[in-house]
Amino acid sequence: MPKKVQVTKVEKVKKSAATKPEKAKLDRRKSLKTGDGKKTGAASTESAQVLSSKVVYQGPLFRVTQDRIIEPGGTERVRDVVRHNGSVVILAVDNSKSKKDPWIVMERQYRHAAGQYLWELPAGKLDAGEEAVAGAQRELEEETGYRAKKWKPLMEYYASPGFMGETMAVFVAEGLMPGDAHPEEDEQIELRLVKMSEVLKTIERGGIVDGKTISSVMLYARKLDRRRGK
Repeated sequence: MPKKVQVTKVEKVKKSAATKPEKAKLDRRKSLKTGDGKKTGAASTESAQVLSSKVVYQGPLFRVTQDRIIEPGGTERVRDVVRHNGSVVILAVDNSKSKKDPWIVMERQYRHAAGQYLWELPAGKLDAGEEAVAGAQRELEEETGYRAKKWKPLMEYYASPGFMGETMAVFVAEGLMPGDAHPEEDEQIELRLVKMSEVLKTIERGGIVDGKTISSVMLYARKLDRRRGK
């Protein structure tokens, strides 16, 4: 990726335990069109009947519960679920020079679970009871020093619904104003501004493998193309 700005800093790491009820689940459920043009039914609003639930692990970022449930289809199951307050992702865009190919704030940091350094969008965990947009504004300033004049929701999705209750709310931040970051002393982050076209090329080459970054940037690029009538 071409360099425009590079700053080495420390990443914010949350210390608050996820001990309160999880963030409300996504409720914007829509139907899908099938190949023959017909619509499927809207996503079911039925939920499982919880027979019992116990915390089997409690950490500073999340907890794990073991739930015995009866699923909507009537089958009794035992499910281990990672409970999380939810996260925010910030697609911070500098389109002052080009609205067609804006610069995007990107971070590179080591992720132990992946065993490698990853290029990512700024992101972070919500505190218990915190509004998503407030958390996004806080995380952007803490991790990068940037503040933004304009905030718009892009999407919200489940990170890995097979075993995690975590949702990720993505916001587009525009009208960027640089400032001082306020990190903690745990991790080193490399910060860069990169053209959107270069981010997309890197995704296609497999150089970006972070899911939240891939989905957020590609959806944003698609929306820009629609506005231009492509």
